[in-house]
Amino acid sequence: MQKPPLVIPRSLFFFSIFYGGMVCIAGVLGNKQVSLGPVSALGPMLGLGPLAIEAGIAAFLLLVITSSAVAELHGGVTATRLVRFGFVPLVVSVLLSLLVLALPAAPDMAPDRQAAFAMMMGGTPRIWLGGIISYGISQTLNVTIFSMLKGREGGRMLWLRAGVASILSQIVDTLLFVTIAFAGVFPIGELLIGQMIVKVLLSAVLVPPLIYLFVAFGRRLDA
Repeated sequence: MQKPPLVIPRSLFFFSIFYGGMVCIAGVLGNKQVSLGPVSALGPMLGLGPLAIEAGIAAFLLLVITSSAVAELHGGVTATRLVRFGFVPLVVSVLLSLLVLALPAAPDMAPDRQAAFAMMMGGTPRIWLGGIISYGISQTLNVTIFSMLKGREGGRMLWLRAGVASILSQIVDTLLFVTIAFAGVFPIGELLIGQMIVKVLLSAVLVPPLIYLFVAFGRRLDA
């Protein structure tokens, strides 16, 4: 007897593709550290250098929102599977980067372009390891906290559940990644504090409205 074809909800299909893309681009964007403008001045007041963040924060926040939306629409078990499947594009992108870096460049490729590409894509093993570990733990923590709060609150307070889960998971993500990747390489106090301040603020300001947008979009896809 032939089994019926596996049917996946449209929202889960869309969010899975989007999630995989954000997993890959987050590591690339993280190569740039961004000034916080006037907020950077808080660093010297605390006896540190100017505060800064790494640009991958935008993609990581979208990962948090996407996994929370999947947990809201399809349950925590499905969202946890999404996080685990996210290791596939993450690890494959690292392996492909290593392969491409090992291949010889074309003779007519400008030396400055070769150097820039190697600098952008040639992250140290500590950076890759930090990204993989912090991704797995923080994203799993986000889904776990969100699902636990949903079990307590039911379908209410979506904005609060998403915001709390995002803030706590992003603090853990920052501590793990920055410490594993950069401790002993340069002073990490400025980056740690800058990342935490921005991630907490963005989680409190952007995550609540965006989670409603993502969930509403998902429900429209499934309608």
